[in-house]
Amino acid sequence: MNPQVDAYLAQGCGRCPLGGTPDCTVLKWQPGLQALRRLVLDCGLTEELKWGVPCYTFQGQNVVLIHAFKDYCALNFFKGALLSDEHGLLTQQTANVQGGRQIRFTSAAQIAALEPVLKAYLFEAIEVEKAGLKVAYKPTTEFAMPEELRQKLQETPALQAAFQALTPGRQRGYLLYFAAAKQAKTRTARIEKYAPLILAGKGLHD
Repeated sequence: MNPQVDAYLAQGCGRCPLGGTPDCTVLKWQPGLQALRRLVLDCGLTEELKWGVPCYTFQGQNVVLIHAFKDYCALNFFKGALLSDEHGLLTQQTANVQGGRQIRFTSAAQIAALEPVLKAYLFEAIEVEKAGLKVAYKPTTEFAMPEELRQKLQETPALQAAFQALTPGRQRGYLLYFAAAKQAKTRTARIEKYAPLILAGKGLHD
């Protein structure tokens, strides 16, 4: 068990001022997260903390996250789209999510009742890694680039070079995040805020 995950479960992810308070989503779903943690560790995965949340790996490859949201806690499978989903439990979080899939829970009792099934999903996810299977992602060129970003890249050759040097996944993350803002001023503000990260070769959540 990883002490960083112990701290996460006790105090929250630390991304907002609600950490450690009754309004913290991690504390709200703590019993469910504890149950998921025990279940995942029983499957032999290695526990780490990545992106501020518990991440479980197999031979260095990311397999699943446990995560707290406002209305539920969840197992987030990195390659959930490749799982057979015999019980119809997997949810695609948004239309733009390609490989990842969630199983959502609203109580620790629900997790306990599904334990054998959840372990079967986890073992299948491990087999996906053993087999070296890959999600067929859409190329970055199929994602629309906001005009504000296009202009910024044209005006700043260094930023353009840095953006083009990012991995396809990091590029997609930025394109989706910038485009999600409805107002041009918000898109511009987001681009200005994250330009230093792009120049540093980092992704949205690095």
